[in-house]
Amino acid sequence: MLGYRIASVFMSGLLATAMVASTAAQAADAYPSRPITLVVPYSAGGPTDVVSRSLAAAMTRELGQSVIVENRVGAGGTVAAAYVARAQPDGYTILIHHNGMATAPALYKKLSYDPLKDFEYIGQVADVPMTLMGRKDLPASTLPELIRYVRQNRDKVSLANAGLGAVSQLCGLLFEESVQTRMTAVPYPGAGPALTALLGGQVDLLCDQTTATLPQIKAGRVKLFGVTTAQRIAALPQAPTLQEGGLKGFEVKVWHGIYAPKGTSPGITKRITEALQKGLRDPAVVAKLTELGAQIVPLDKQTPQGLQQWLKAESDKWQPLLRNLKVDAD
Repeated sequence: MLGYRIASVFMSGLLATAMVASTAAQAADAYPSRPITLVVPYSAGGPTDVVSRSLAAAMTRELGQSVIVENRVGAGGTVAAAYVARAQPDGYTILIHHNGMATAPALYKKLSYDPLKDFEYIGQVADVPMTLMGRKDLPASTLPELIRYVRQNRDKVSLANAGLGAVSQLCGLLFEESVQTRMTAVPYPGAGPALTALLGGQVDLLCDQTTATLPQIKAGRVKLFGVTTAQRIAALPQAPTLQEGGLKGFEVKVWHGIYAPKGTSPGITKRITEALQKGLRDPAVVAKLTELGAQIVPLDKQTPQGLQQWLKAESDKWQPLLRNLKVDAD
């Protein structure tokens, strides 16, 4: 009799497991049956938003349901990330985020989510190169001249950024570390005001992404000292890399990845990844990102594994630097 009861319990457990698996499979097969929300942590019209809307249009065509961009701004992108981490893991609320996913744990001591553990990975999207620029009348004209100028003038040199945790701040911190010289940091409430200050000669230097800086560089309104990628970029073929100028190993870029809440089924995440990959081959998306100076990542990075490995590597790169410099928001 006892053996019968044990067997009955065992069979009930197997049946329940099978039913759960069947339900998950049916949900994945039916996905998507309604619009999907792509949460963007930054304001409408900004670089990440522009990338997101171009991609959302292409993914809409692939998925057969609208991918709606929703901007949830605040606290360096952590408001949006926390919102998606708490969302239902059904594939209808997903997140696009940049380098802030790697740096947030070092900047916010009371972070309500773990970027490495509280999400399912979909894939990387595109990299946006950055440019190191100076005001038009800055005495230095080449990177070696700039390094000498910075070391001679030290804290008299002002280095603008777009606020705590912004990639422009990270780029500036890495530049200071590379030249072993501290400058006067001048934070602004966004990339636009920081660039305006540089154009007006109110600050000496700014490191910002090509999506914002290309027009100013091409018009000769600023001095360009180099691009921050490992290789020269097609949008500015004449511009040397900072590595070419003597800063060995210097590489900073704005990278974007897509995430879903932890627990989203493999079938659904696979469907979103496939839509992402096809969206990144869409001619309209390719043309728009190229126009912005962005570079679509290789196919092996447009995967959950590719994004997971990159996020871990970027976390290991930036978090120790930020903690050593005691840069935080709390």
